[in-house]
Amino acid sequence: MDIETSTSQAARVTARLDRLPMTRSVWSLVFLVSLGAWFDTYAIFLTGSIAPGMFADKIFTPTTVSLFGFTGLASFIAALFLGLFIGTMFFTHLADRFGRRTVFTISLVWFGIATAAMAFQTTPNGINIWRLIAGIGVGVELVTVDTYISELVPKRFRGKTFAIQQSIGFIPVPVVAFLAWMLNGTAPLGLSGWRWVVLVGSVGALLVWVVRLRLPESPRWLAQQGRHDEAERVLHRIEARVEAEYGKPLPEPEPPALESDARGSLAEAFSPEYRSRTIMLSVANFFQTVGFYGFANWVPTLLIAKGIHVSQTLEYSFIIAFAYPLFPLLGSLFADHIERKWQVCLSCLGLAVFGVIFSWQTAAIPIIIVGTLQTMMNAWLSFSIHNYQSELFPTRIRARAVGFAYSWSRLSAVFTGFVIAAILQQFGVLAVFIFIAGAMAIVIACIALAGPKTNRLALEQIAH
Repeated sequence: MDIETSTSQAARVTARLDRLPMTRSVWSLVFLVSLGAWFDTYAIFLTGSIAPGMFADKIFTPTTVSLFGFTGLASFIAALFLGLFIGTMFFTHLADRFGRRTVFTISLVWFGIATAAMAFQTTPNGINIWRLIAGIGVGVELVTVDTYISELVPKRFRGKTFAIQQSIGFIPVPVVAFLAWMLNGTAPLGLSGWRWVVLVGSVGALLVWVVRLRLPESPRWLAQQGRHDEAERVLHRIEARVEAEYGKPLPEPEPPALESDARGSLAEAFSPEYRSRTIMLSVANFFQTVGFYGFANWVPTLLIAKGIHVSQTLEYSFIIAFAYPLFPLLGSLFADHIERKWQVCLSCLGLAVFGVIFSWQTAAIPIIIVGTLQTMMNAWLSFSIHNYQSELFPTRIRARAVGFAYSWSRLSAVFTGFVIAAILQQFGVLAVFIFIAGAMAIVIACIALAGPKTNRLALEQIAH
């Protein structure tokens, strides 16, 4: 089969996917993919919730004597994000080589086993090593989830789909906050409460792995690999189910936008066509994580620093955490109507403003209200930037290019925890949020000046 014929077949697969209505079958695929993000989020948001329990067990301390001390909470945060960096920088290309579905399932099992091992460690080094290993699996999983969803859903519903996926993925935030609140100070079967919080995530991840075996491979990826018979079979099954649910013949596909089926490499992300996007996303990701995790990972610790009792901080964190799954549901109403790049910018502006306001609060009600608004901005930034970056590259390099750009957010988070701990110790809570606001200003400048528009465009159109 010559290249022109192969390319036209891949383009037709894309056109057929883009004309599908969002019926129950398509949403069920989104739900199954979202289950992967569910446990990835659980793993990441463990940090803030179990920190008081680890302080009580005298494993970690809120701050350290030296900037890079390994007995402080910052080292626990750094271990996860170093693992995330390794996973996103060095292993996401496997999803372009072996397929979205294969890497998707393996990375979840990897995370489940490593997290279970971490729950039984008794030293800072033991916990940090297994946290790092688990982070590698989570790093691969997060990028694969974004790539998978962007290739499965029609172009006009990508914004709404990512918002719903993030809503499902953020349900663990109040769950883990609630478990930490309820289990704080307890030791069922002789295990500290925070260890049970960790184990819940690892066991659940292994159970969901079985459910996700029902997922098909991405037809876009199969077609781009030249496996057209497999792509046709997968797509035909999807179309048949959708048409039966739709109750009438499917719309005719639009004229396909061509995309080469040549094998891609990371070097292509630095070609003249994609270089500015790669640099823009890398810089934006490096700084956006300062705002997102600077708040998410440190809420209980920051509240303790403001003189609030540990049980109250966990209660406040639990209430605030409900904004994570709820706001993306609201966001699904406008996700495809406001240009994606401006959603990223507006959410970063909100993070900067509400963060500074949060630092001034000392009473319960204002803390909860402003903390909820801050969390809403976090959720908005998450679903908008995950959607946005998954749209900017062609199928042949999507996972590895997004993985490269996204990995810089993981690397910055390795050091952000140490920097925030030092700022908190030396200058207090307000200084932490001024630091975050400065980082958000850099993200806004990058996206506003160099980010292309993507709403309601075919992935192939955006790629060119």
